[in-house]
Amino acid sequence: MTLSSCPPNTFWLSGQRHAEQDHFFRQTLEARGWQPGDKNDWQAAWVTGMPPKAAFQATSPQHKMNHIPGNAALTIKSRLHDSLNRMHKRILAQYGEDHSYTQRLAFFPRAYEMPRDYPALVEDAAANPHKGWILKPTNASKGQGVRVIKDPSEAPLAPNWLVQEYIGNPHTIRGHKYVLRLYLLIAGIEPVRIYLYRQGFAKLASAPWDPDDSDNVYSQLTNPDINALNEDAEVPVEFIDLDRYRQWLRKQGHDDAALFAQIHDLATLTALSGVDAMRARSRDAGADPLGCYELIGLDCLVDDQLKPWILECNLSPSLGICARPEHGGIVEEEVKASLVSDMISLTGLDRPDQAPRQFDAAALTAEHQRAGNFATLYPNAAIDYTPFAGLPSLADSRLTPERPLALRAHQVSELFDNDQMALYQHDSGRFIQLNDSAALIWLLLGEGQSVRAIVEQLQAMSDAPRQQIEQDLWATLETWHQYGLLAPADSTSPPKQRTGRRRLVSSQAMTLTFAGQQWRLNAPEGPVTDCLQAHFRPLLAGHGALDADRFLSLAVLESTNGYCLTDGVRILRSRLHLNEISSAIEHALLNHAAGENTCVIDLVLLNSGQQQLALLAPLKDTDCLASLSEVADRLGATLTHGARLESSATAALAPLNLPVADASFAVENHCQPIALLALMPEAAAAEKGPLTALSLLLPYAFQGQGSTLDEQTLSTLHTFCQQVPLHLSLRDPTSLEKACREVLAIAPTFPTTPAWKEMTPTGV
Repeated sequence: MTLSSCPPNTFWLSGQRHAEQDHFFRQTLEARGWQPGDKNDWQAAWVTGMPPKAAFQATSPQHKMNHIPGNAALTIKSRLHDSLNRMHKRILAQYGEDHSYTQRLAFFPRAYEMPRDYPALVEDAAANPHKGWILKPTNASKGQGVRVIKDPSEAPLAPNWLVQEYIGNPHTIRGHKYVLRLYLLIAGIEPVRIYLYRQGFAKLASAPWDPDDSDNVYSQLTNPDINALNEDAEVPVEFIDLDRYRQWLRKQGHDDAALFAQIHDLATLTALSGVDAMRARSRDAGADPLGCYELIGLDCLVDDQLKPWILECNLSPSLGICARPEHGGIVEEEVKASLVSDMISLTGLDRPDQAPRQFDAAALTAEHQRAGNFATLYPNAAIDYTPFAGLPSLADSRLTPERPLALRAHQVSELFDNDQMALYQHDSGRFIQLNDSAALIWLLLGEGQSVRAIVEQLQAMSDAPRQQIEQDLWATLETWHQYGLLAPADSTSPPKQRTGRRRLVSSQAMTLTFAGQQWRLNAPEGPVTDCLQAHFRPLLAGHGALDADRFLSLAVLESTNGYCLTDGVRILRSRLHLNEISSAIEHALLNHAAGENTCVIDLVLLNSGQQQLALLAPLKDTDCLASLSEVADRLGATLTHGARLESSATAALAPLNLPVADASFAVENHCQPIALLALMPEAAAAEKGPLTALSLLLPYAFQGQGSTLDEQTLSTLHTFCQQVPLHLSLRDPTSLEKACREVLAIAPTFPTTPAWKEMTPTGV
């Protein structure tokens, strides 16, 4: 068969995508004689999103896929944070807080995955009230769901959300916040090769930066899909290519080379943090490491001190043209076209017949020669990333023979019994017994021997081929590294025997006096106890150790989905936000106060001298409570909430005296309010009789664990509605104050003869 009769190479386009996502890939390959194929016929696959497992199993040096299994370790926001955090903890444990290695990792904002990290988020926010926060879906694109939040304790207690520290001092261009879109290429993971494209973009927000306008997404966010919706902006989407950006920096007197040296470093460290996960998933998926590569859209924010911060890594970065031609669209098209063309050349995707079956130093040199505008990040002859990369693979070590790898024990005790040897790893509690070969390797490592020297000694003692010795040794080292037994032997710094910061949670006991009984309330120290002490201050009787037999008990606990409330036997409430804990405790107290022939009504009681009004107000409505507190202050009154209705002929209502947030408090014992005032969101024209009062009152009444009312209790509640007149008022302070003053003027003292009195509603 002659060369001209060979069938053309084919490419396969797939995934949920717009046509422009494939445009440059298709255009480049078709210009080189390639033709479209399908999922069963391809030498080059371009999939937007993740391909099926079967596609990975078809990869080889001659069949290349544009994704690497396990890339979620970088491209899902919560997993990116976990990957970087694991690297940080490992370096911190090995080198300490002040080492330059640890300081180099301070480039990603602290983040918390919901709902698992909610208590830690609350604690961090309380300790650092100056911090800003941004809420992000963990697996979304194009800025969907991203928003700045003022109170991180209100973050959703649901999976797939991340709350990230918000960098509140961004560097600006012409007064506009910007984020750098960079293109990171992981050309392979066996061995690891990492590149960064020299071109990219500064993506500008469409409205001027205003730190006090956190609700303005056009000022706070730079995503082009969001800013394209800003109809008030003269330039809704603007891209500035990196060449012009760097020229502008120099004109401003900044050192652009120093900035981009930091960016190259953080990009390398970010990619390395996901390598172990990608290697493990590639093995599980049956993917050929020489048949997979990954192009990532790296978003980097620069603050006003010209420090770069990694924000996120984007899977299948957009290759469509976002900006108008006059706002950078022409340059955007040129950059993305050359990016794809250079990527195809670098990966050797366009020459499958020349693909090496084993990637060695010669293959690396050839890859560098066709890298085009890609800058080599790793392996890097000028910078040693060994402490961050963890244990390199055998293929990695063969690319850098000039750097002999040396390892040392990490948090391990050695135990001997005659000729037997065992290891105990203190961080994990793992106990490992070693055979003779493994014990010899361990002892040689302990003597400071490099891995290369150990291979030489093992080869001198064995007839096995060197390649087999290397493979067996590396398999042993990989297992030990996976268990956390090994760390790089860095002679420049003594090892730090520490495991990094651990968040310790301690509880504090409080005593509440409620309805004639004392309750022991335990809660985590910090923001939770601060919140509870502020809210329940009128009911607190003291702190410290208590006799458990004399007290009823409640406890607030941290959980994997926020906070939960328990009575020591069962969980009463779960998935609680910080601002929901007080109301959950109050509900538990009220439930306990209810019982047979007794119901609890969670209404608000306004106490003014010898007069008392019963107010039906939604306690979860903060605006309504603010109106109540404002009116109570003007009237010189106090507020409590919760009352018990005893089943009797007189239908007596006994106050339970729970505090109302931010309102004056005084214990009251009045047994009958002069009127029932229902706060309505809008004007109502219903008949103001006892049945109307009953219908309004029922949602606030319950009889033990929130159960419905029995027949006798319902009858008592009806009797109460016949005795106490009903008024209606709007919830705004003006209408509410007018209604309260009119009712108090009509009935200046407690009625001695129960009677129903029809009155004209005020404020409605």
